[in-house]
Amino acid sequence: MEEIFYGTGKRKTSIAKVWMRVGDGKITVNKKALNEYFPNDNPRMLIKSPLSLTNTLSRYDLNISVTGGGIIGQAAAIKHGIAKTLLQSDPNLRLSLKRAGFLTRDSRIKERKMYGRKGARKRFQFSKR
Repeated sequence: MEEIFYGTGKRKTSIAKVWMRVGDGKITVNKKALNEYFPNDNPRMLIKSPLSLTNTLSRYDLNISVTGGGIIGQAAAIKHGIAKTLLQSDPNLRLSLKRAGFLTRDSRIKERKMYGRKGARKRFQFSKR
């Protein structure tokens, strides 16, 4: 039976679900090819970084479902999910993935607007007189 590995990645409001199986390196995001879903080069490089670090770029097929956030947030969530899935498939990769910072969840999110203020930090204009 074919072994399938699963991992979730998060960044800001994006959540990525990653399914990985042994294959020839096809990456599908929301039922579209990677180049079709991410036309720019930057997010694609971000997504492939854990795979290129561990030299597994053409060893696994990835099926990814991602929701929420913007392009870069989704790409970072996918990167986090791929790193966690790679760790599941081979626990010996932990040290290299941890050193590169791929296993750490980036917990920075947008702060909520506070009452009595214009935004999270900005105040309304102050008039002395």
